[in-house]
Amino acid sequence: MFDDFDKACGKIGLRLNLTKMMFVKNGLVSHAPFTLNGTYTSECSSYIYLGRKINMMNDLAPELSRRKRAVWRVFKSIEDVVRRSKNTRLCAHLFDSTVLPALTYASEIWSLRKQDERPLSVIERTVDRTMLGVSRSTQVWDGIRSSELRQRSKVKDAVLYAKQSKTRGPDM
Repeated sequence: MFDDFDKACGKIGLRLNLTKMMFVKNGLVSHAPFTLNGTYTSECSSYIYLGRKINMMNDLAPELSRRKRAVWRVFKSIEDVVRRSKNTRLCAHLFDSTVLPALTYASEIWSLRKQDERPLSVIERTVDRTMLGVSRSTQVWDGIRSSELRQRSKVKDAVLYAKQSKTRGPDM
């Protein structure tokens, strides 16, 4: 199949870069080495394409882990302003314009399942608590519900934002 693809590319003046080319296989493919024109091609179980971690199982867990790290990097850049400011609208705007896009980057192509919604919500609630200066133990001790924290912080719901991005599209 790839030999045919390579020939078709050659007809229009394109060449496959075999040093950069990799293939991802699922469990149904045999463990035989993959060659093209006698050159072995590298194999991988996942890769990053357009900023999203892709794998054959279409598992969002590794991608959500990447998003979590991105969220904390972004939050660290605005943390000083958020902690000093008493203006909740400003803090919510900063969250919605910096942290939320980092958390839901490429969410328009996610197949978001219930099991994937929970980690997304957990990440958002953790940042919410940090923004408001409420530790997890304080929240539990005082009996503060996460929905109450979200009302205080006035930030958008990340799961709802991710679901709406499917209809909204990447440019809006």
